[in-house]
Amino acid sequence: MQEYRDSVLPPDVKARVAVEQASTVGWERYVGTSGRITGMNTFGASAPLKELQRKFGFEPDQVVAAAKDLLGRT
Repeated sequence: MQEYRDSVLPPDVKARVAVEQASTVGWERYVGTSGRITGMNTFGASAPLKELQRKFGFEPDQVVAAAKDLLGRT
């Protein structure tokens, strides 16, 4: 089991980004302490989808910027 996990998420790869348009609970085990999680940590936001995506960082340019920042390539 650990061998499979390491083949999917190599331990030496620390730059990991998770994008979850819901709760971020549980993703920390996959991104580790050096990774970045984009998701919702609140409940009850109500607005048009595009506005919520922008607010919570789900737009493609925001996700790319987070990944580049994590890689130190801003």
